[in-house]
This record gives sequence, structure tokens and C-alpha cells, in this order.
Amino acid sequence: MPVQYYYTPVGYFEHGEKLNDLYATLPGDFAPFRRVAVPAPPKDAVAPDGTYREYRRDDWGTVWEYRIFGIAGIPSEYPVPTLDDAAGYVPPARPPVNIAALRAETEKHQRTHYKLNHAGTLLERLRSLLPDEEVLCALATRDERLGLLADRIIAHHAWDVQVAVDTGADGMAFGDDYGTERGMIMHPDMWRAFFKPRLARLFAPAVQAGLDIVFHSCGQVMPILPDLREIGVTAIWPQLPAYDMRTLADTCRGLGLAVAVHTDRANAMTFGTPADVRALVRREYSIFRMDEGGSWFYIEADNGFPFDNLRALVDSVRELRGG
Repeated sequence: MPVQYYYTPVGYFEHGEKLNDLYATLPGDFAPFRRVAVPAPPKDAVAPDGTYREYRRDDWGTVWEYRIFGIAGIPSEYPVPTLDDAAGYVPPARPPVNIAALRAETEKHQRTHYKLNHAGTLLERLRSLLPDEEVLCALATRDERLGLLADRIIAHHAWDVQVAVDTGADGMAFGDDYGTERGMIMHPDMWRAFFKPRLARLFAPAVQAGLDIVFHSCGQVMPILPDLREIGVTAIWPQLPAYDMRTLADTCRGLGLAVAVHTDRANAMTFGTPADVRALVRREYSIFRMDEGGSWFYIEADNGFPFDNLRALVDSVRELRGG
């Protein structure tokens, strides 16, 4: 039963070296354990009353506003304010890479760990380049200008996919948040018309090379799970509280989709007790039939997690692994 960590800065900011010490007791299977330096916000980003606010521009031209140190921000300034501005937008340039050197690094990594490369987002990137209303209204009206911008994003990420193929990675990860807590942001047929063919085109080289494709989406996206499997997705990282867990587990096993089991961060990990966390981990292990393969535990320390709950999570997973 593999374990995957995501080293969120906010976790280290809140818990310091204790988090390094805890993770050291259960090294992950996707990368060697490393001690992460405990971060701190820049002094000029903290007001006299302790309020944190910071603005940073990314490579795509979006200015992000950060209000909680160490977690994702929200767009504050868009490089494409309206669809009228989309025609002139150019994604960031790609630097030259040494494929032979990257392949050697990948092969070294694979001696002990699974090598997962990353290849960005599409809807989420559109929603960071353009205001939400521009994106969603363009989807609803089938405005071709949004499609042309989406195609440029896909072409940009195709570079990541080709690097993963050329360097011999085991898999690649992609993600987009298509759901809310109750259902999809858009009708599944709209998703199938706009997103599915573009993702299929993006994934094709990885599918042909036999790479795994791990797809993340927050929210409820049950209607399109068969579509994702059809275009080559082999594993999903879902937001578990949006689903009936047993229905999701049975559906994914039937489709041949592996599952990254991310223990409920919205409820149990934040507001529950260590006993609640331990019980939920064992329930996840049972429902996803993790002793039979096909799933792994994904561990991430978000803001507001009591350290005792994090310790209960890691200890429970280690016990289930027999460690």
C-alpha cells in the first residue's frame, strides 16, 4: 500500500520541525524523504496587527493575492481581462532541457521510488487567465475564442507530457476542478464537448508510451469517470467527502481506476479527534480494498490540522502497512 506526500508550506509553517520528524517515521513511495525547511512569510507581507497579505505574479502573467500563508491564492489581476484580449495572449516560453540528463535522473529515482511527472491544468488555468464569468459564459455560448486559448494551453502542457515520455517517467499527473460538493460545475455533455477531446489529445503520447495518468479533481465528477478512463486516465485523486465512499470505490474498481485516498481534510482532519481520524483511515482501507492493491494513501498537511490528527493519520497508515 503506497504512500504519497505533498509537502504543503502551510503545514511546516504551523507545525515546524515536528512535521519533518513525523514524516520521517513513514517515508513515501513517490520520492525519498527530505527534511523541508520551515518557511516564514516575508516581513513586509505582515501588517502590524498580524494580518498576512502578499501579491505575486506568476510566469503566465497572473497576479495572485495570498491571504493565508502557505496555501493557494486567488487571482487579483488577469493577463486576459476579457475574451477580446485572448487573441494576443502567448503562454510562457519553455526553457531548453537536457533529455539525457533528465532520463538519468529519472532512472536513478526509479531504483527506489515511483516517478510521477506533472503537466498542469486546463480549466483552472483558464480561470486564472480570465475572470470566472468570462470563462463560464464563453463555455455556455460556445465562444470559439475560449477554445483557441484552451488549445494554446494544451500545446504548452504537451511539452510536459513529451518530457515525461522521453525521460521514461512511470506516470504523469494532471488536474482540474470540475465539481462542487453536490455535482459538476457544468453539464457532463458540455465537459465532453470542450474538455474531453483536448485532454485526449494531450494524453495520447503518454497513453501510447504506457505511462500511468493520475487525474485530480475536487468536487463531484462521478458522471465523467468513465470518460476519463476512456481517454487514458489510470488513477484519480478525488475529494472523498463529495462522494458516497463505497459507491466511488466500487465504481473505480469496476472501471480499473486506482484511487489516491486523501483522508477528509474538510471535516475529520480539521475538526475531528485523533480517534475519528484513526477510524476513518481504517474505513478507507477497508472500503477501497487496499489490501488487494489499486489505491494508495495521499498525505498533505493543510492549514488548521491539529498536529495530533496528523500524527494519528501517519501512525494509522504505518500500522496498516505493518510498520
